[in-house]
Amino acid sequence: MADTRPWAVFLMGPTAAGKTDAAIALHERLGAELISVDSAMVYRGMDIGSAKPSAEELARAPHRLIDIRDPAEPYSAADFREDALHEMRQISAVGKLPLLVGGTMLYFKQLVEGVANLPSADPATRARLEAQVASQGLAGLHAELSRVDPLSARRIHPNDPQRLMRALEVYHLSGTPMSELWAQQQPETFPWRVLSIGLAPSDRSVLHRRIEARFTSMLAQGLIDEVAGLRQRADLHLELPAMKSVGYRQVWEYLDGGLDKTALVERGVIATRQLAKRQLTWLRSWPQLHWIDAQRPDALDDVLKIVRECGA
Repeated sequence: MADTRPWAVFLMGPTAAGKTDAAIALHERLGAELISVDSAMVYRGMDIGSAKPSAEELARAPHRLIDIRDPAEPYSAADFREDALHEMRQISAVGKLPLLVGGTMLYFKQLVEGVANLPSADPATRARLEAQVASQGLAGLHAELSRVDPLSARRIHPNDPQRLMRALEVYHLSGTPMSELWAQQQPETFPWRVLSIGLAPSDRSVLHRRIEARFTSMLAQGLIDEVAGLRQRADLHLELPAMKSVGYRQVWEYLDGGLDKTALVERGVIATRQLAKRQLTWLRSWPQLHWIDAQRPDALDDVLKIVRECGA
């Protein structure tokens, strides 16, 4: 039987790969409607450090799911799934192509697979886990997860604090490993046919240079002042998901006096490189992904060709 589901395009890739420019071009050339898949861009007032499209770029190519939350309000993958499905239905209903662009791979994964029936975040449990990190380091957390949920431990990088703490939080609150809760989910058919495109430079050193240049540019654009303004709010602190975003945490620590300017640049670049490495690890396991070398001068033409050939 022919698959009559509408198409959706996922434009994925590591930070600093050039996804925003490609998405804007696809909007202008194909009429695709853009949905941001970025856990920092959802927050208002976090513009420079999230590499949010400029006002001019947003006027050319509006992005849905940008500036929809206050930084004091947590925003989960489940929240994203609900919002993204709503936007995708609206776009498909008028015969347009939904194009989801970003680098928050967990959002992409849970959008397609659904969200397991997991317990909500618990501040007391999270505080205990934060204390455990302070005393034992992330290695201690990963060792504990390996004992109680070895499947999740194999999937989660030992240096990924948020996912490690979430997996242990789920176990402590439910008494059941998170991997088992996911396995209990009933499979469902995603309402769209998905064309997945991965955009990244083939030479890792090129990506590293782009990351360093972009973080330096963010500082020149006023990232320190942006974070200083956020720090003035009594309801914002470093334990909030928004403030844990790469770049924001490092600048916050600099403003607290924990880093000098040289260390700020070094820590910011290293944290961004680590983020890119995790994103690439996710992408290598993504099914039926069309890789595009962002270094190629005709990379955009390659993306357009793939989209047009599949009939999306």
